[in-house]
Amino acid sequence: MTNEVLQRRAELLAGVRQFFAARGFTEVATPRVDAEIIPELHIDPFEVPHLGYLQASPEMHMKRLLCAGSGPIFEVAQCFRRGEQGKLHRPEFTMIEWYRPGDDMHTGMTLLDEIVQHALGAPPAKRTSYREAFERTVGLNPHTASLDQLRTKAGETLDDRDELLNLLLAKHVEPSLGIDAPEMLYHYPASQSALAEVTKDLDGHRVAERFELYYRGIELANGYHELTDAAELRERLAIANQGRTELARPALPLPEKLLAAMTDPGLPPCAGVALGFDRLMMLAVGAESIDEVVV
Repeated sequence: MTNEVLQRRAELLAGVRQFFAARGFTEVATPRVDAEIIPELHIDPFEVPHLGYLQASPEMHMKRLLCAGSGPIFEVAQCFRRGEQGKLHRPEFTMIEWYRPGDDMHTGMTLLDEIVQHALGAPPAKRTSYREAFERTVGLNPHTASLDQLRTKAGETLDDRDELLNLLLAKHVEPSLGIDAPEMLYHYPASQSALAEVTKDLDGHRVAERFELYYRGIELANGYHELTDAAELRERLAIANQGRTELARPALPLPEKLLAAMTDPGLPPCAGVALGFDRLMMLAVGAESIDEVVV
């Protein structure tokens, strides 16, 4: 990292903190290691002997703070994910994560749009539904297309609908997003809800209140209108662990303290967003690789 990049990184961080302070957010610092973790199908954490796991994100602890009545919070957190290496990935990286009670998906998208405009001087983000993006680039409605139609478009014989959709997303949809201005993709299929609430779109299709932001070929952030039902979350995490077992990955301990807090006193309705700060830095200085903007 050059001195110029180091200085720009400090300025960008200061600007982020100013942005959240002006909107009444409290900055928090949560543990980087814990005996519990939120199981995710395709994310492998580092295990620390006798202590637990390096956290892949601050989500688990931040949501416990929300349950305790913290109000709007943000964190600049070091995160750890095993086996991630490439132009946009590192095993250790910096994440900016925030939650604001009372926000739904649309207000969550607006706040994300505002911070990217503030940080990069970017134009306002376009908003494109998952269905609109697929119809534009693939020529199929992802909610109604048959498996055979998806297989034909993907050139694969897979039986898993979501795997086929993810292949098409990576090959055809993502390269077209956020070319001239940031672009948010929202209303993913309900089967890809992760930790987001599920609703119905204007056509009556069940969709996830989940959104992702793309700009200049980089996926910058993902956000949810957060699931608040502890029983539903437990079920989804059990399914994630089952999927991990089927992929020969170890099942992970459930976040029991979070689940208990979501049961009583409960997680307030809110939207949460995780933004890759190193990727934001790449765009700010025109870097080609994440390695150019970290020590």
